[in-house]
Amino acid sequence: MSHLICAAPTPADPLDSAPTAAMVSSVAATSGLLAACGGGSSGAAAPPPPTNITSEQAARFLLQASFAANDADIARVKALGYSAWIDEQVGVAGTQSHVDWMVAKGYNATTNINSFAGVDNTLWRKFIASPDALRQRITLALSEIFVISMAGLPVQWRGFALAAYVDMLAANCFANYRVLLERVTLSCGMGVYLNMRGNQKEDPARGRQPDENYAREVLQLLSIGLVELNPDGSRRLNSAGQTIDTYDQATISGLAKVFTGWNFDAASATDPSFMSRPMVHDPSKFSPASKTFLGTTIAGSIDGVTALGLALDRIASHANVGPFIGRQLIQRLVTSNPSPAYVGRVAARFNDNGAGVRGDMLAVVKAVLLDAEARTDAAPVAADWGKVREPVQRFIQWARSYGATSPTDLWNIGDLSDPATRLGQSPLRSPSVFNFFRPGYVPPNTAIGALGLVAPELQITNESTMVGYANFMQGAVANGRGEVVPDYSSEVGFAADAAALVARQALRLAAGTLSADTQAVIGSAVATINAGTDAGKLNRVRAAIHLVMCSPEYLVQK
Repeated sequence: MSHLICAAPTPADPLDSAPTAAMVSSVAATSGLLAACGGGSSGAAAPPPPTNITSEQAARFLLQASFAANDADIARVKALGYSAWIDEQVGVAGTQSHVDWMVAKGYNATTNINSFAGVDNTLWRKFIASPDALRQRITLALSEIFVISMAGLPVQWRGFALAAYVDMLAANCFANYRVLLERVTLSCGMGVYLNMRGNQKEDPARGRQPDENYAREVLQLLSIGLVELNPDGSRRLNSAGQTIDTYDQATISGLAKVFTGWNFDAASATDPSFMSRPMVHDPSKFSPASKTFLGTTIAGSIDGVTALGLALDRIASHANVGPFIGRQLIQRLVTSNPSPAYVGRVAARFNDNGAGVRGDMLAVVKAVLLDAEARTDAAPVAADWGKVREPVQRFIQWARSYGATSPTDLWNIGDLSDPATRLGQSPLRSPSVFNFFRPGYVPPNTAIGALGLVAPELQITNESTMVGYANFMQGAVANGRGEVVPDYSSEVGFAADAAALVARQALRLAAGTLSADTQAVIGSAVATINAGTDAGKLNRVRAAIHLVMCSPEYLVQK
């Protein structure tokens, strides 16, 4: 197993060395960690969470439930316990909403009507600095399931469409799934992104049919998926041993008629506030035909608003929703290859939160994070356990871990999508509705595939992107990004003892999952930097952070 993927920094210039051949091997090392030793999860429930939570256990929980694990957060989890920490976080007030911040900063000037000016800024602002860390982590996860993207919003006030959409996800991430699905469906951003806005009834004389884009994707990606599932997420098979499709073209055509007649509520060329309001219905554009889908028929005489509600009721009640959405939330927060039993327990909580309520998203989030398998210590978990930390997650973790602030409150971090020189990923900038990576992605010709595992984040990870990430983080760790700067004052006091400094970063960044050998290698490199001056101590801190964040054992979250 590779222990380190970065060259040791030189004492003279610890953070300016070029990436080495060892660094380029990081993808193979990361893949090996995820698939090492083979074997699959047994599906048996793990032991219950410990009564007395250690710092490592608290940090591991925080890195699943939020983005970072600083000293205060670790102490809070240890004092409250996992479930009470979640309850407390649900009530934590966040910073100013995306839309309100953009208005306050003047981005509602008509000169920005056709731009995304301010959107990257406010996304980074909330993900990095808003105190409602759990809500922000779930919002990011939902933005990668209920996808809209800056790459597909060709409309005036597009920046406000996206800002309002993320505000909506944040406001509803602990609500009921049925409520969330309706908010997504009627949002202006989704209306533009998947063509529901302006969708009109059929016109045989002109050969026009209702647009089917949203009808297809709401089933394929936002609710039930392509094939029928068992309660544990495994695929149902027919008598011939084949999978069973959840829908066909007739279903899409029928459902598309439901999604006709919707448009912006009082669109304006001078005021973007309409982007924060749900779309409204125009009966003259609504299909009068009967609408059959998923074993349901809505009569043509039923009005459009009622028809939409009935359709979303039917979709939200489908047996697939619990395992389909639950598994993806597990993947985004905890592990790429959850056991069927784990998925089944989360799906069961979706179906009934314990009080007879279906679709309680807070109950689902708790089921994901508090499951006995999720709370098992990292050391004894199965060899196929864990997930590659996606680049955005790593960057936000660094910024939160070391108190990054924006002195100007402008958060000029920018678009980090360039894979060669930045992260290869940036929030709400996925290339398509299928997110940055597929939940079922299997890297070709790898041990992961041979073992029947998936590794979604490896779809945007290769030798080039890892070098780009390492170089970008080298600059960010040393100098910040734009005017956004970290605060390492809490770490400098540990710099005299290289081993202690590295162990501290290993706890905060990787919940103590770095092996003793890896910590020793990093510690030896850090120790070569003279700590006799304040500058030397700071360089030790920077080197320790950067080397930990480039190690394969960090890149795979266990």
